[in-house]
Amino acid sequence: MVENLHVMVIDDQHTMRSIIRQLLEQQGIHNIAEAENGEQAIKHFCTAGVTAPDVVLCDLHMDEMDGMEFVAHVRRGKAGIDSGTPVIILTGEEDVFVLDVTQQVGATLVLKKPVTGGDLLREIETAIGFSLTS
Repeated sequence: MVENLHVMVIDDQHTMRSIIRQLLEQQGIHNIAEAENGEQAIKHFCTAGVTAPDVVLCDLHMDEMDGMEFVAHVRRGKAGIDSGTPVIILTGEEDVFVLDVTQQVGATLVLKKPVTGGDLLREIETAIGFSLTS
């Protein structure tokens, strides 16, 4: 099942996108799309023939459209994907208020960086509601 999962990784840092891609690939997830910010991700989702993601992994702080704004667009049905698509925020943010507001806006989960491949797989399974490895 893990080989059928489609993941979108949104992060403004190329190095971080590469690290997340490697962690996902180590867990057997290979259908990975990438975007530098929420605006670029929405453009990607609105492209004809693009497979919608099963889950989105998104940084919180980015230029153009940050993670909180992206989540708000998804939840309002304005992102080109299903409004119920799980969005997991990956962040180094420490401010509890910011993290709480991010979840109130509609983030499925908020994970603190750094994360391991096992952490990602577990949290993706939690977000989508079933195990990918059984």
